[in-house]
Amino acid sequence: MAQLWGGRFTKETDKLVYNFNASIGFDQKFYKQDIKGSVAHVKMLAKQGILTKVEGEELVKGLTGILTDIENGSLVITDEYEDIHSFVEAHLIDRIGEAGKKLHTGRSRNDQVALDMKLYVRDEVEELQVLVKELLITLNNIMEEHIETFMPGFTHLQKAQPITLAHHIGAYFEMFKRDLERLIDIYKRMNYSPLGSGALAGTTYPLDREYTALELGFTGATLNSMDSVSDRDYIIELLSSLSTIMMHLSRFSEEVIIWNTNEYHFVEIDDAYSTGSSIMPQKKNPDIAELVRGKTGRVYGALMAILTTMKALPLAYNKDMQEDKELTFDAIDTVKGCLLLFEGMLKTMKFNREAMEASALKGFANATDAADYLVNNGIAFRDAHSIIGKLVLHCIDKGKALDDLSLNDFKQFSKAFKEDIFDAIGLKTCVEKRTTKGAPGMSEMRKVIALNKDFIAKH
Repeated sequence: MAQLWGGRFTKETDKLVYNFNASIGFDQKFYKQDIKGSVAHVKMLAKQGILTKVEGEELVKGLTGILTDIENGSLVITDEYEDIHSFVEAHLIDRIGEAGKKLHTGRSRNDQVALDMKLYVRDEVEELQVLVKELLITLNNIMEEHIETFMPGFTHLQKAQPITLAHHIGAYFEMFKRDLERLIDIYKRMNYSPLGSGALAGTTYPLDREYTALELGFTGATLNSMDSVSDRDYIIELLSSLSTIMMHLSRFSEEVIIWNTNEYHFVEIDDAYSTGSSIMPQKKNPDIAELVRGKTGRVYGALMAILTTMKALPLAYNKDMQEDKELTFDAIDTVKGCLLLFEGMLKTMKFNREAMEASALKGFANATDAADYLVNNGIAFRDAHSIIGKLVLHCIDKGKALDDLSLNDFKQFSKAFKEDIFDAIGLKTCVEKRTTKGAPGMSEMRKVIALNKDFIAKH
């Protein structure tokens, strides 16, 4: 059992205790970050005269050799080591001898693991930003293609008012735009280096913490060594952001699932993103959308787990914090997979314009516009609302839509109706008249699409 401590102890740790305590099974995931942090630390030690130039060069060469060998598969990380730090240090000592024992000078595993986790999460946040941006590009392309694809807008899952597919998709663009901004914000706030904080109270060695911070691409070094080794706020922020991304993906997945039903038939999901039934040959199931919806709870669980873990921890480092890794790794991998697959499904999905428009014509989505027509012809809104309500009830009794009625049918309910009522409640008119900022009118949608392109280009 290879470990970095033991002088204080007179007998070996029980094997079961050792296994329970070990983190090599999951923290090996950030071997790159561990070695990268150690290289920066060694360069700083040599610069400060804490190590000789020769020792520094020897350590850096040994560390980069270990990284190369892990990458090409000639060196395998095994569970005989307690964690990734002991794995790297043990192999370094084997390779370069006594100089390898100086690697940990002026450093604790507390600030080392805090650094490794921050470097790993920072890299993953950058990858997540790319995936969200790709989704935004796909969404904006769909918007641009469907400015004149009419469909019903819903409240309470009931048809409410006519909109366009561009407008509907645009709502999700806004959600994922905020998600991207949150990831950018998290990156800025977390980008301070804990390296050099020691176990909790710094060190007596003359470390240059700003040097290692800049060497590793951080904005600067953290300002309190106790907070540095016990801070997991950035993980909580990330998991909160990932939960919001999954919530948005889940909402969209729910709609795709509904739109894919025979009753709606608004979309056809590409065969590559669907499965069939083992017994029912007619089935084409929206499995990707359903799995995304299902995996949302998994990411929520990670957020609740880390909040619960951190809620009563005294300063500074506590072993409980080791629990941050597995759940964070899993949540990140889950969200990356969901973003990638959902974007692929969306990009290949076909939208049934005819079915969408036909659905908008049924369900009285243009009833509000009929009421507005009466208001524009001198009827008070409350009276107009009542008239159209009675008109809708009449249509339900007759099995008709408002568009199916004759002018005489309309006049039975109000003499204010004229021949132009049919144009006033037409889908295109209903949508085009809505030109306030954020509305589905085509001129407004073109402005929004242009703004979306600018946003994507800037990020």
